[in-house]
Amino acid sequence: MTFRLRLRDWLLANDPAFSRLRQASRVTSTIVISVCLLIAFHFIVAPLPPAAYGLAVSLSIEGGLAVRDRTSREQLVTRIIAVLVGVAMVSLASALESHRYISDVIFLIIIFLAVYGRGYGQRWFAVGMFAFMSYFLGAYLRPTPDQLPALFMGAAISATVAHLVRTRLLPDNRYLDLLRAAASVQRRVDQILFELAETARRPVFTEIDRRRLLAQEERLKEAVLMAESLIPTENRRPEPEPGLASSDLVIDLFDIHLAAESAIVLSFQAMPPAPLVEAMLARDAEKIEDEMKRLDASNLKQIETAKALLWLRDVRRRLQRSLTALSESDLQDPATTPSSVPSTGRLQLSLSDPALRTAIQITLATGIAMVFGLMLSRDRWFWAVLAAFLVFTNTRSRGDTAIKALQRSAGTLFGIVVGIALGTAVAGNFYVILPLSAACIFLAFYFLAVSYAAMTFFISIVLSLVYSLMGVLTPHLLQLRLEETLIGSVAGAAVAFLVFPTRTRTTLDAAIKAWCNALMALLEDAKKGTSGLSLIVQSQALDRAYRDLAAAAKPLGASWQLVTRPGHVRQTLAVFMGCTYWARIFARRMPNAADGDTAQFVAEIERNLETAGKVRENGAAYFYETRRVAAPVERHLPISRDDAQLGLEMISISLERLHVAEGSRLQG
Repeated sequence: MTFRLRLRDWLLANDPAFSRLRQASRVTSTIVISVCLLIAFHFIVAPLPPAAYGLAVSLSIEGGLAVRDRTSREQLVTRIIAVLVGVAMVSLASALESHRYISDVIFLIIIFLAVYGRGYGQRWFAVGMFAFMSYFLGAYLRPTPDQLPALFMGAAISATVAHLVRTRLLPDNRYLDLLRAAASVQRRVDQILFELAETARRPVFTEIDRRRLLAQEERLKEAVLMAESLIPTENRRPEPEPGLASSDLVIDLFDIHLAAESAIVLSFQAMPPAPLVEAMLARDAEKIEDEMKRLDASNLKQIETAKALLWLRDVRRRLQRSLTALSESDLQDPATTPSSVPSTGRLQLSLSDPALRTAIQITLATGIAMVFGLMLSRDRWFWAVLAAFLVFTNTRSRGDTAIKALQRSAGTLFGIVVGIALGTAVAGNFYVILPLSAACIFLAFYFLAVSYAAMTFFISIVLSLVYSLMGVLTPHLLQLRLEETLIGSVAGAAVAFLVFPTRTRTTLDAAIKAWCNALMALLEDAKKGTSGLSLIVQSQALDRAYRDLAAAAKPLGASWQLVTRPGHVRQTLAVFMGCTYWARIFARRMPNAADGDTAQFVAEIERNLETAGKVRENGAAYFYETRRVAAPVERHLPISRDDAQLGLEMISISLERLHVAEGSRLQG
């Protein structure tokens, strides 16, 4: 295999549909092309002020990240509005430069409006980010009125380049993205099989092996969710029907996740023979048959594990056939008609409105960062405001905000250390700094979805290189930046904890309620006799709800709680994960449920609904109380028994594990 193919396989295994690669490439390309155009204008036509470059780079980043409208026309409208607002903000900052106190108050008002405007939709989130960053740069770089035309040109060039990169150079292509995402699913299945083969060769199955396999399953889930998001089902098509190429693909993706998860869970009870797993990896049909014949007929658990592997092999083949039959027209969204029902999603100026509470939080945090930042430096306090503003982005609770503040501070610290070394080594060499900066920008946004600390690390290196190019790189300057970042991070975390605090418990409680609602909706539909793809879609909603639940519980595993919490948190999360798995089994096997006792089946569903209702009432208490979580109950998976009854039974047992008395009784 050539290096190019190996690299492609590695990227597919780690980056479904190349989504991170495309985002990083878009941002980097936009910055590089915009800066090159400005440099050409600078040397050929007329010199440009540094503020024009700074504004172009900043808006290139926001244009690549914040503009997420559905169609290219909507994106163009958003960019035009954003550029006009951005230039207006720079002009306002320039006009108020001689009135510092008024300028600072206006900055806080702009921050409030930018955050509050997010509640009006994705377009106004983007416009708000453009407004904040433009005023920030205007106040920081202090352009004079005669430089405003150059700033407008820089903003217009960055917006134009960003739009062309998004729609022409690196456009979205749902069909190709789906093929890449499906290939990523297959690569991650191979990784699971590889881990199984490695584990099967060892004499003892350890807890470390269990965690590695579960981590691989989580990575597979990410790829499956990415692929599913590219298929027009649910609200994007009136009702998916079996027989459609896209609907068949939904079922195949669902099955491949379920089969891989079944192989992992069964392996916990009986590890398959290593030669069988290796034959699965090699796709050697003859060797697979030989290894199946060698299995010990008395070892029923290992036979069930082997059957799960065969099921996984068959589903992989079916998925490939479905992809072959798929065409681009199968992925087209249906025509949408404007709704005749007026929108009722108006924002209200009330403290019960989350958008208003968040706007007040961020404005207060940036105001505190501004005061203490000014006390430290009259020229560099903007870094404190920027840190306070950004640590609130995409956070759910005060725990999330605290973790993000810590990540930003740590990333800045290590980035400065490396930046000083690199900046000193290149000594302002223009031809070395530019490509090195472009590489760091690419890496920053490639890792953004994985680690905020990594993104901050690479951006800090870029800033150090720019300072080196400008001839102002000194340890004191970078130390000042770190101190300002710490001020902003601490201000953001403090406000998150003290002003309208959204406790991790509150967020977790809401996530558990949403998960229970999704499970109860699935069970209610099954009780009505619904089956097929509709139940699978409900099961997918439950899977997404579990993902949100796991994200809400993440702050409970923070470093200061490692001594007492994570063991219990992992055990409790494992119960919800197991129940989600059995709900998928139940949804997939429902078509055969009518063969049994209908009255008994409905009664079992009712019992599950009652238990799920109790779990919904208790909410986050399961994660905080010190009660022991009952051990899992061993059951064979329905590889041989093709019915929903076992799935329904295991949903009940999984939920009862949260209650010690019932869990102990069920194990007896």
